[in-house]
Amino acid sequence: MVKDDITIGVIGIQGAVSEHVAMMKQVFSQSKVNGTVEVIKPSSSLNGLDGVILPGGESTTISRILQSSGLFDELHQKGSDGSLAIMGTCAGCILLAKKLEVADEHVSLLGLMDMKVQRNAYGRQKESFEQHLDISSIDSSDSLFPAVFIRAPVITRVWGNKNKVLSYDSFQKPVLVQQDNFLALTFHPEISFDHRIHSYFLSMIK
Repeated sequence: MVKDDITIGVIGIQGAVSEHVAMMKQVFSQSKVNGTVEVIKPSSSLNGLDGVILPGGESTTISRILQSSGLFDELHQKGSDGSLAIMGTCAGCILLAKKLEVADEHVSLLGLMDMKVQRNAYGRQKESFEQHLDISSIDSSDSLFPAVFIRAPVITRVWGNKNKVLSYDSFQKPVLVQQDNFLALTFHPEISFDHRIHSYFLSMIK
């Protein structure tokens, strides 16, 4: 059962911030949940939030600004103690991981999910593509999800009995993974005009 009054923050450093905000507002409206969506700037705090969305962008830049602002430690603490649900898309997915395929001293990982990620694994911006995914594990409808991959990472390995792979790409690589109060996606659901994944994130917030 979802809480009656929920506040979700979208980290406003890079990426499709306004699209995530608009999607969550639509989800709140359709689900008739009394919800608020806030853009979280580097000077903001996470106090009072039930969930946070880490959008895409450039993982090096996002991690650096999170670190310098203090939001990095706050995200890690509140995520670790279970008081905050976190959804990471693309670069956000990278930051949730515990390991990178190629270590980079300029990227600080939150290390909240038992998975290893390879950055920009599908290629450059011009190699962006759309693929329809089976998300029947989280949605009862028969329709596939129109997932957009833009300079997307690949989740190369998941481990631990708390990690659930909810969808795979055509190469049988995980593209949607949940571990406890964390949801990681290698694609951009906020630009698909399909609210089902954001609805699922809302359902994770108790």
